[in-house]
Amino acid sequence: MPLVRGALDTLLVGHDPATLVGVSCIAKGSDSLFADAVLAVGGSLVVVIPSQDYRQAKVRPDHAETFDRLVKAADEVLVMPHETANRQAYEAANAVLLERADRLMAVWDGQPPSGKGGGTADVVSEARHAGPVDVVWPDGASRRA
Repeated sequence: MPLVRGALDTLLVGHDPATLVGVSCIAKGSDSLFADAVLAVGGSLVVVIPSQDYRQAKVRPDHAETFDRLVKAADEVLVMPHETANRQAYEAANAVLLERADRLMAVWDGQPPSGKGGGTADVVSEARHAGPVDVVWPDGASRRA
């Protein structure tokens, strides 16, 4: 996590805080790290929540405080119209994220899509057709098992 956060901080240096708007689903891990990094440099935050039940159904107790803090810090919170957090809800949230972004900053290990849809590899592939993509995966980074 510290390696990824450091890489995100480096990537955001030089962006004008007055025009920097981060769009994130604020899931535990890199989504929340990105949101915190944007706020730390003075940017604003747009939160996209995949479903109406996402907070109750998917946010685990060890992430609840961070999730709630980021929702409170956001300038805008978009809750997708899906009742349940499922693959369609995540894909819809990713579509909104891509619509709102001029540039994608993705924490991605370069692994191919899982075939389920809605994952980071799918979003990066789609974003590369639309505009610039910055992939963050610092030397020494690894996924938790």
